[in-house]
Amino acid sequence: MKFLLLLVVVFIAVWAWRSSRLADTGRKQKPASRPPLQDMVRCAQCGVHFPQADAIAGRNGLYCCAEHRQRAES
Repeated sequence: MKFLLLLVVVFIAVWAWRSSRLADTGRKQKPASRPPLQDMVRCAQCGVHFPQADAIAGRNGLYCCAEHRQRAES
């Protein structure tokens, strides 16, 4: 009977210790953050979609590279 009581006490102690460890690690981890969404635009020359931050502006629209802007505007 003493052995069973000791086993129950040890089991409860281990359970409490593990649950407190799991709770601590859960607080320290940050949720995965997503990169900010970017507006996509279409090249007026070839039709490829790309981020607006990478666009090259021309007279007839936005282009994916300087070569396409030059071809379209010459």
